Amino acid sequence: MVDEVMNSLSGREEAGPPRPLLALERLSDGALAEAEATMNGDAESLVLYRDGDHVRAWLNVCPHAGRRLDWAPGQFLKSKDGLLVCAAHGASFELAGGECVAGPCRGETLRAVPVDVRDGAVWLSSPRATSSSGV
Repeated sequence: MVDEVMNSLSGREEAGPPRPLLALERLSDGALAEAEATMNGDAESLVLYRDGDHVRAWLNVCPHAGRRLDWAPGQFLKSKDGLLVCAAHGASFELAGGECVAGPCRGETLRAVPVDVRDGAVWLSSPRATSSSGV
């Protein structure tokens, strides 16, 4: 799955230097945030999740119906059990790997997007993808 996303990140690069997706200080531990990135020439919404010094990212798309996971731009539902909940149909995803553990797409997985934390910010791992969010 990661190879699929890495391949999709290999689109054309926009002019200008790459920018971070988000300053790490803006994403508290255990929090979810939305960031925009250009992948394969298209603007994509990402879900970012901070777990200590690590950040995981997925496309902001529920595998059940292809809709965004957030209930409003950048506003995500998190259950008391710590699961990311799709606002449209209630699918629940564990945050270690993005697997749906309850709801209409049980067993499916969110599409992971490789990111790195460096220089106090979250960056796409692929040098050919560019972020369109400011820090």
